[in-house]
Amino acid sequence: MIARLVLVVLALTAGIAAASLSPGLSQGVRHAIGWLPGASQFRKDAATASEQRPRSAEPREEKQGRVKISDDQIAAARIEIAAAEGGTVSRHLLVPGTIVPDANRVARVAVKLSATVAELRKGLGDEVAKDEVVAVLESREVADAKSEYFAARLASELQQTLSERDKILWDKRISTEQQFLRSRNAAAETRMRLDIARQKLLALGLSEQEIGNLHNEPETSLRRQEVRAPRGGRIVERKVDLGAAVGRDNLETELFVIMDLSRVWVELAVSPDDLPAVQEGQTVTLMQRGGAEKQNGRITFISPLLEKETRSARVIGELGNENGIWRPGMFVSCEIKIEEQPVPLAVPATALHTIETEQVVFVRTADGFEKRPVKLGRRNGAVAEVLSGLEPGEKLAITNTFTLKAELLKAQAED
Repeated sequence: MIARLVLVVLALTAGIAAASLSPGLSQGVRHAIGWLPGASQFRKDAATASEQRPRSAEPREEKQGRVKISDDQIAAARIEIAAAEGGTVSRHLLVPGTIVPDANRVARVAVKLSATVAELRKGLGDEVAKDEVVAVLESREVADAKSEYFAARLASELQQTLSERDKILWDKRISTEQQFLRSRNAAAETRMRLDIARQKLLALGLSEQEIGNLHNEPETSLRRQEVRAPRGGRIVERKVDLGAAVGRDNLETELFVIMDLSRVWVELAVSPDDLPAVQEGQTVTLMQRGGAEKQNGRITFISPLLEKETRSARVIGELGNENGIWRPGMFVSCEIKIEEQPVPLAVPATALHTIETEQVVFVRTADGFEKRPVKLGRRNGAVAEVLSGLEPGEKLAITNTFTLKAELLKAQAED
């Protein structure tokens, strides 16, 4: 009897606990068990335990995709901010190239007679001006030519005087007409011989001024001839030494090579498939391999022939080189701008990032930046067209934006 009573009490106690935990339990059951001794106290303890039970944390209200950063932090991170605006999307063709001298700015200082190098007034690497003396030669051939010129000049002057005298005598009918005609013909012949001697000196490399000053030079200088630079530039090659024999008969005829490298060419190798898009006058941008140097040039020549070895076309671009950074023989990468299209809204490529398969930019807010997904259109390596997600005039970060992306991903990982 006592054991049965104990079982009933235990069952009722379990029911009370279940009722306290189950709000859906009927009020009838609650009243049915309310008469048990200690039930009231049990209910109070259950209610107290329910109030003391820790409640689940309320979800924090966070703004996703925002990076809070101060103006000082923006300046320290060197984040540049610019307003979204229209731009130009251009299409480029990337080709290899080689820097070569401008063929129109290369001069070879050559001799036109057999001689010996008596002086070398300029050396390798020296800057020279046009018509500046770079070397002095000694030659028997030039001495003979100068002597012949002196003799022809003296004979011509004498015969001109005789011809003028005979003309005066003929006018006064003192001498015969035949004497006057003979004298006039002799004067014309000596003038012709003088002109031949003068042309010979010009062919040997003497200038008109040098020929005119020959009568003022000492006799010891008859065998010497000054060699002048045909153009200004820098001596990049010296082919002879002091005392070397130069000239004809299989001897060296070049003394120096002068180049003006203030403008240079870039030779491009363009494949036949890309050749239809390349035209003379297009802009070509040179990029130094392994360096940060960039410079624009202009295509001036497209060869109608293909190279036998590479099956590519030779394309020549011209660019300025006043600072001398583009040296002949240097390999460069070149971008040929083959198409330009204006777009209503464009952003720099440095402002774009890929986050969870979305292309996003970071738009400036009052307390930092906001991640903004955008839809892109035409693009190249520098800029991209924005079709949606951004309005003109909105300010966004365009440089050093990896800092913002890193902060955003760090905040998401902590959440």
